[in-house]
Amino acid sequence: MSTDLHAQKGDTVNVHYIGKYVGGKVFDTSIESEARKSGLYSPARDYKPLQVKLGGGQVIQGFEEALLGMGVNEEKEVTIPPEKAYGKTGRHPMAGKTLVFKLRVTNIKR
Repeated sequence: MSTDLHAQKGDTVNVHYIGKYVGGKVFDTSIESEARKSGLYSPARDYKPLQVKLGGGQVIQGFEEALLGMGVNEEKEVTIPPEKAYGKTGRHPMAGKTLVFKLRVTNIKR
């Protein structure tokens, strides 16, 4: 597999992530050891990389934008403002919150 592939619109990207609030409290992760560490572990959950089709609107805008241009095994930490997450206001419990994601791309399929 080529390591010079960089994620672009239309690609399917597998990504491990840790989602945190600005204060550092983890609210979601695809990594079992992190889930256990932060008290979020659920035995019913399948801890594996999230699969995202870029441009498909499957994840919040800031998360998708952060993945664009990333390569396999690349890690990145991004801070996503409410406008690119769940909105400044609204019914979503995370509306108005700035979110911090640590991302690691594990695979890219064109």
